[in-house]
Amino acid sequence: MTKTIIRDISWLSFNHRVLQEAADDSVPIRERIKFLGIFSNNLDEFFRVRVAALNRMIALGKKSRMHLEMNPQLILEQIHETVLTQQKEFERIWNEILRELKKQHIHLITEKKLNRIQQKFMLDYFNEEVRSNIVPLMIEEIKGFPVLSDKSIYLACALTKKDKSLPKKFALVSVPARRLPRFIILPSKQNEKHIILLEDIIRFCVPNIFSFFNYDTFSSAIIKVTRDAEIDIDSDVSTTLIQKIEKGLKNRKKGKTVRFVYDKEIDAQLLTYLIKRLGLTHKDNIISGGRIHNFKDFMDFPAQVFAQKNLRKKPFTHPALQQSKRVTDVVMAKDVLLNFPYHDFNSVIDLLREAAIDPQVTAIKITCYRLAPRSKIINAITNAVRNGKEVTVVLELRARFEEEANLEWKKELEESGVKVLLGVPNMKIHSKLCLIKKVANNHTTHYGFVSTGNLNEKTATLYGDHCLLTSDRNIMADVNRLFHYLEQPKLRSHFLKACKTLLVSPVSMRTQLLQLINKEISHAKKGLAAGIILKLNSLSDDILINKLYDAARAGVKVEMVIRGICCMLTENKKFKDVYAISIVDEYLEHARVMIFANAGNEKVFISSADWMVRNIDHRIEAACPIFDKKIQQELKDILQIQLNDNIKARLLDNELANQYVNPRNTKKIRSQVEIYNYLFKNK
Repeated sequence: MTKTIIRDISWLSFNHRVLQEAADDSVPIRERIKFLGIFSNNLDEFFRVRVAALNRMIALGKKSRMHLEMNPQLILEQIHETVLTQQKEFERIWNEILRELKKQHIHLITEKKLNRIQQKFMLDYFNEEVRSNIVPLMIEEIKGFPVLSDKSIYLACALTKKDKSLPKKFALVSVPARRLPRFIILPSKQNEKHIILLEDIIRFCVPNIFSFFNYDTFSSAIIKVTRDAEIDIDSDVSTTLIQKIEKGLKNRKKGKTVRFVYDKEIDAQLLTYLIKRLGLTHKDNIISGGRIHNFKDFMDFPAQVFAQKNLRKKPFTHPALQQSKRVTDVVMAKDVLLNFPYHDFNSVIDLLREAAIDPQVTAIKITCYRLAPRSKIINAITNAVRNGKEVTVVLELRARFEEEANLEWKKELEESGVKVLLGVPNMKIHSKLCLIKKVANNHTTHYGFVSTGNLNEKTATLYGDHCLLTSDRNIMADVNRLFHYLEQPKLRSHFLKACKTLLVSPVSMRTQLLQLINKEISHAKKGLAAGIILKLNSLSDDILINKLYDAARAGVKVEMVIRGICCMLTENKKFKDVYAISIVDEYLEHARVMIFANAGNEKVFISSADWMVRNIDHRIEAACPIFDKKIQQELKDILQIQLNDNIKARLLDNELANQYVNPRNTKKIRSQVEIYNYLFKNK
């Protein structure tokens, strides 16, 4: 078996590409700040999930190593070294951005640089808004150290008396950034914008907060913990899945600390005390940094302070749907491929709204994974119930970090009369499917959609995805089989195996993907047209990677656009025709597309599944063939535009160097701009 790149190190390389966007001075300053926020949020989740998992493996010993080629401890050491390097780069970029903000007369100031008017404003704001939202924790007086939330930051305070008549005292203040704005715009001179962070307002008022104790010297520094986010689903058969998840959510708040980050200016004695009380050792991820933590909040840096407004082009209605009053009529006549965020997501909502009021529609079935906070999808289907339709929603309660939200959606849906299905034991439902049943003149037809992305109108403006609206009988027959299975998974596994058109995980997708690659190998050996184009979020499955190695050695041209993890070594003396890039730009590339040359009779698929073990073997996923020749060509054109990107594309090489692609021609091609122009021109 040929070697592959370690998954977690490849992921850190992806996050470095996000950091590159923040470093790029051709990117608008507001977007650069946002990319720093994305980088920070990504890293938080990485520690909560992947570092926590490696720590668990170490605790369990050899039995847990599974497919890892390296000892988990060695991987953790590589992670720690890489993260520290990236943190230094992060701080360099942030300081550069601060200098650029200053040129634009935007100042992020601290409590030490306030004029008198601003000081008064701060005291008033603290007394009116902040004081009632904070309760200091006198941590030395608490027997059991308080559980610190990893969604919060804390001001760690050291209280001293100049004449040493009182012993030094330590305290923590939770910064209430989920209840109050993190950024407060201060009174300032004309043409100047002064912004202060919520924690710095609290710093300014620390003497006021602790006046009760009669100390006269105060120091304060921000700290943050990151916890293991894994939810353990126990095997107690008397406990429902909902009860298990609710219990898991409570336990997550007490998860083991996997990272401790602190302001390097913190009082040394206080730091030592905190590390001891948190039960950490030198082997743990203890990272010093600057004043600011929870940088993910900077994704919402106040837009009103910038002179330049957002120039992002608005999504437009798909041309096939522009002239028709009803989306349904078009979909019943032909397939339509929506390409987000370029096409308007409202077309999906309109399809469901029309179904909700259509007297011939009797039932709607849909899978939901991550929904928008005030979901128009949910609004449409609950209105369908009011109009007498039978509505079934397959709701994945185990969608990571969406568990609480999906529990709330379950209550709301059931109160509206929706039949809610909660999935399959030990297997997440990640497929994005909708089936609408229509009965006219005793004749039943099905239509709906298969998507690569979540049914979420908020992320559809930011994520690159494809959604096939279709009434194709073969596709919808398989979608119907999938829903039959999901309604009674213990009794109806034969429905999954009966799917003839969709590639379905976990029963057939791996086998069929291997067959498709083997066909390309066979065609290449016969001198026929052979090639594979893949667009994925992640490529880490060893079996599929090794089959791609076989294809490349046989002379199959392999081209890949992989946004995140890519464990495949793309450079090898035994093959030449492998080209792999990653595109990180304004929109998050989320779509999965597969194109096989097939000796000139191309096979084209869109899919919800990445090429990872979890997606192929442990989830319900669907890859859908594209039969319409025009749509096939459209997808091929879009992927070719991306493969020609020479502005935002980075080469995925064996060294994880993230080098930008050198222009293969004189024309500069930024694929997200070119795709918009391509689709808009064809409207």
